Amino acid sequence: MKHNAPLTQRQLKLYRNYRILHGIRIAIAFVLTFLFIRLLNLPDHSWPLITLIVVMGPVSFVGNVLPRALERIGGTLAGASLGIIGLHIELYSVPLMLLWCGCATFLCGYLTMSKRPYAALLIGITLAVVISAPAGNIETALWRAANITLGCLLAMLFTCIFPQRAFVHWRIQLADFLLDFSKSSAAEISHNLLSRPKIGWLHGRVIGNVIKMRSLISPVNKETHIPVTVLEEIQSITRDMVSLQRLQIKAHWSSRGSRFLI
Repeated sequence: MKHNAPLTQRQLKLYRNYRILHGIRIAIAFVLTFLFIRLLNLPDHSWPLITLIVVMGPVSFVGNVLPRALERIGGTLAGASLGIIGLHIELYSVPLMLLWCGCATFLCGYLTMSKRPYAALLIGITLAVVISAPAGNIETALWRAANITLGCLLAMLFTCIFPQRAFVHWRIQLADFLLDFSKSSAAEISHNLLSRPKIGWLHGRVIGNVIKMRSLISPVNKETHIPVTVLEEIQSITRDMVSLQRLQIKAHWSSRGSRFLI
């Protein structure tokens, strides 16, 4: 989309009600996936449904869909491989299998604190699912791994249907910030008021919009390729505007009595 293209009323309505839209999308995805796996009569068919809910739970922006999808697929395949190796080791030694699982879960825990937490989480989840199969039952393990991978792929498919664009959310948050900032300035620096209005709730909403904008910088950069330095500079300006407004309001009410006296 063009960076300077105006947002339509339809976009504003959908994005301001994105929670409802996201809930409807998950519900449709669940029903269609259930019908699909019921027609195929897959063994362990509950796992695609579970995976679908776990994977689609967070709202995915366009700038995050592909990286997270690759992490999910990679984590699932890695966890399935570790689980199948563990099942094979169990045929010879249960303590050695437990040691192998301990090392695998250590790797999972270590990677959750890295830049790839989703992949690490799915390594652990898939390992737990696969290793719970009977000892040496590679077929059951493979089916479970395949079902989890199927759930990930279906989640990717449904997530890409009208995905949420971080850039649109960022623009809406910026517009809300400017509107609330203007209301706050007009209310508290008005010469028509005899006492300072109590609008702390409005100040809180202004700060909340600034915080929400900050969390969208990374996905906006991935979607639009606008340099992070430009987005950070805009973020810095909004913080400076809030600080300056506080000083202006404080000076206005501190000297108001003196101006009346004069």
